[in-house]
Order: sequence, then C-alpha cells, then structure tokens
Amino acid sequence: MLRKISSRQHQILELLLKNRSGLSIDNIAEALGISRTAVKQHFFTIENEGYIRKDQSNKTAGRPATLYVITDKGINYFPKQYAWFLEMVLGNLIRESGPEQFKSYMSMLGTALAQKLRGRFEGKSLNARMKELAAVMEELGYQTEAVSDNENNTVSIQAHNCVFHDLAQKHAEICALDLALMSRLLDREVNQSDCMAKGDCVCRFSIKKIEDNSPG
Repeated sequence: MLRKISSRQHQILELLLKNRSGLSIDNIAEALGISRTAVKQHFFTIENEGYIRKDQSNKTAGRPATLYVITDKGINYFPKQYAWFLEMVLGNLIRESGPEQFKSYMSMLGTALAQKLRGRFEGKSLNARMKELAAVMEELGYQTEAVSDNENNTVSIQAHNCVFHDLAQKHAEICALDLALMSRLLDREVNQSDCMAKGDCVCRFSIKKIEDNSPG
C-alpha cells in the first residue's frame, strides 16, 4: 500500500515526473520557492519510501549537483484510471460468452491466483490459513478482519471494502474470483453471505468450522 505523503511532497513528485532526466535540490527549491533545507527534509522521507533515488552528479560551472529522479514506485503513486477500460472489456466478454461462462472464467482466474499463493498455506492449520488469507486479501487491496461465530460454528473473513465495487455492481459474476481464491487456499467450501455490491455493509465470506488435524 502506498504511503500517504504531504502536499509539498506531492508537488516534488510532480516536478520529477515532468522532468524525467532528474532535478537537483536547488532546482526543486527554486521551482517551489522553498529552502534547500526544506527540500532535503522532504527528500529524506520520499527517498526512504522508494519514490525517488539519486541518479548522477551533474557537473555545472560550480560544484557538482546530485540529481534526483522519480522511481517506478513514485510514478505508480499517481492514480491510474482503468475502470472505463475494464468495463468495456468485461462488457464485451459477457456479451460474447454469456454470464455463466464469464462466471466460470472468473472462477478460473481465482484458482490460478490461488495456485501461485499455495506455498504460503501448505501445512498450516485452519486458523493459521485464515490469518494468512486475511493478509493476502489486504495485499490485494482489501481491508479485512477474521471473525469467529461459535454459535453458528463458522469463521469468516469480513471485507470492509471491495476492490471491484463499481464493476461488481454491474457484473456480479466477478465475485466468483474471490470465492474460488478463498476456497482453494483454505481447502474448504466458502460461502458469501453478504456483498457490498448488493447493498450490504460488508462482504462476508464464511466457512463451517470442522475438526482440523493439520499442523500449526
């Protein structure tokens, strides 16, 4: 997850984005009308976060000046709007294949992703796998928590946001990806009882607790 930066640091990244060959501390200070000391303080933060890096020394008439350039992580700090493109692609897929075939395709994608992550879950108990699944979901952009319901003998993952929210409101079949991913990683049948795309407050994915003899 990208760290929240200050408005001044945002301005510095914008300048470096527009000047890809690099800028010196003096360049930045002059462009923003602030002191070299202030620039250095901002550089300390965003360089440690990996948004910028030192590139080379630019020999001028005076002393050599170290140039700073924006990194790929710094470029990715700026938002990208892919929703319109995904909506067009998904709309065409559903029209060509039909809703059920598209749902199967989403399930296949979830299974493929689970296969790549399976090593993180092998040999672990159900509780350990639930914790690891919550970590995976957060890596994918979800804000999650694991909740145990002893009365109904279930344990669930609750997601307080949906990374597909706008698309899922139009194409509910997308949720099949999450269900396939979770069920493969937990080696359990997963049921989705709540869905934000359908107006619920959270997305809740539940499984029945059964005797678990696996290590961990």
